[in-house]
Amino acid sequence: MRKRIMLGFALAATLLAIVSCASPFEKYAEEPLVITFIETTDVHGSVFPYNFITAKPSDTSLAQISTIVNAERAKPGNEVVLLDNGDSLQGQPTVYYSNFEKVDVPHMWGEMLNFMGYDAVSVGNHDIEAGHGVYDKLYAELDAAVVTANAVKPDGNPYFKPYAIIERQGVKIAVLGLVSPKIPEWLPPQFWTGMEFEDMIVSAQKWVKIIQETEKPDVLVGLFHAGVDYTYGGVTADKVANENASQLVAERVPGFDMIFVGHDHSGWSGPGYDPATKKAGKIVTDPNGKVVPIYGGLAGAQSVPVVRLELLWDKETKSWTKKVEGSLVSVKGVPADAAFMAKFQPEYDAVKAWVDRPVGKMEGKIYAKDSMTADSAFVDLIHTIQLEITRNPANGLKPADISITAPLDNTSVVPSSSDGTLYVRDMFNLYKYENFLYTMSLTGAQIDKFLESSYAGWIDTMDSPDDSLINFAKDSSGKPIWNERYKSYDTKIRPYNYDSAAGIKYTVDVTKPAGERVAILSMDDGSAFVLDKVYTVAINSYRASGGGGHLAATGLTKEEILTMAKVTSATTKDLRFYMLKWFEGKTGVVNVGTDNNWKFIPEDLAAAGAKVSLPMMYPAP
Repeated sequence: MRKRIMLGFALAATLLAIVSCASPFEKYAEEPLVITFIETTDVHGSVFPYNFITAKPSDTSLAQISTIVNAERAKPGNEVVLLDNGDSLQGQPTVYYSNFEKVDVPHMWGEMLNFMGYDAVSVGNHDIEAGHGVYDKLYAELDAAVVTANAVKPDGNPYFKPYAIIERQGVKIAVLGLVSPKIPEWLPPQFWTGMEFEDMIVSAQKWVKIIQETEKPDVLVGLFHAGVDYTYGGVTADKVANENASQLVAERVPGFDMIFVGHDHSGWSGPGYDPATKKAGKIVTDPNGKVVPIYGGLAGAQSVPVVRLELLWDKETKSWTKKVEGSLVSVKGVPADAAFMAKFQPEYDAVKAWVDRPVGKMEGKIYAKDSMTADSAFVDLIHTIQLEITRNPANGLKPADISITAPLDNTSVVPSSSDGTLYVRDMFNLYKYENFLYTMSLTGAQIDKFLESSYAGWIDTMDSPDDSLINFAKDSSGKPIWNERYKSYDTKIRPYNYDSAAGIKYTVDVTKPAGERVAILSMDDGSAFVLDKVYTVAINSYRASGGGGHLAATGLTKEEILTMAKVTSATTKDLRFYMLKWFEGKTGVVNVGTDNNWKFIPEDLAAAGAKVSLPMMYPAP
């Protein structure tokens, strides 16, 4: 009898062992587990279906994306992972208001991400641009994990979390975050104190190994705030600290099942970038030959990638067979989530009241478009404000002799009103980014080289009236490259790098080769411009830290630029704040005109080239 009991116990123990060894995933051996990934990226404050800059309804917003997310979560058997890929804290007045105006409550963006139930968030360069006081506070308020592995402290440890582990039905999903390492070249050190930025490939190689060994995830996802075209800016794939290394990580670091990208505002639906054709369409594979799809939404909440991952369990190998399919889903036409709008109606009302506040009046309108082919009233207004800010003792700056600036959005029109009234919202059209104003000490020779660098990328060498004045990007056959998304031809450098100067008189000869075009004639008052004299230059913080590359052309070393050795003073708030105060300090109507301190020559040839160029930059609808 006892023997039978013992045998019974042994049989039960054996059966228990067999059951305990059975994988909990065997229920997915016939019908796959479906996990849907949704990524937002480069939302830039477009959270409501309303454009607070133009004072008009908008057909894309985070509120509408919330509807898409809710619909996916409502599908039976569908698990959803919601990710954001950075560049959220700059763009619309919504986030500016939370960054710098209403700072005594939780940040609006963080409250929205918590409401929608985000799982992981990466950090973008325009998030760092908001400053430690903004993003450190915001990220502490988030429920989601903030992941950016290659932003490291001086001791080598990540400043943020390097990765997040998200579980769905027992499946471990590792999300590795990375950001473009070019931030020190774009932003002053005070924005990223306590951080250094590693090459994305180097960081990914290190952290993928750690993740695989310590976490043993079922799925590995990249969440990279960096673009896909690694040749951007004329660099090669082997460029250290490549700005847009997302595809390079996929190709050189094995293990990823999919990668989500941002920063380039281009929209990616699986295939990557083919440098041979200069177009999307390349099937990207890792070192082991595994296909790694790349997805990325369009900026301003225009579209989001919705990616379906099917996991089918293999009982014999005890591993997953994975199938990834996804597409970009347009947000246009999607209704806003009513619950989202109701929850954040007070924030909407507060921002609208702020941007609708009048700050002055202007005679006529000024157009950034005019800045593409000539000295313009639009850019000259910025020059005037920059010089006056530095010369006002109350601002504590060194008075500037010369101003350098560019149009930051080549489609802007100011003011937005029909009667000339200027509102707070117009400051966002006049000046798109949250740059600070600096003064620098540069010699006359360095200023000359700076301008040569600007006009080298800005204009092409003209031989006949049929030639283009603007320097457009060209393919291997020499033909201008059409950008289907923007419905225009790509320029060699972005128009926000078309820097001109005020305080001096000069000409730019369109018949001369790059580097020999600029002739500085005198200071504005007619006095001599001296090459070996040191001048005080008003310049924004992006340019002062090396952004755009023009400072590097002056002969300053990389260390001098990054340490801001030539910076002599700086504002304590962003330039837009001072612009607003400048207009509020004016009495009566502000008349804005062009000072004509510089021009393209020969004038008739340049005018003909402008007629060729402008339809390419601004095609008729």
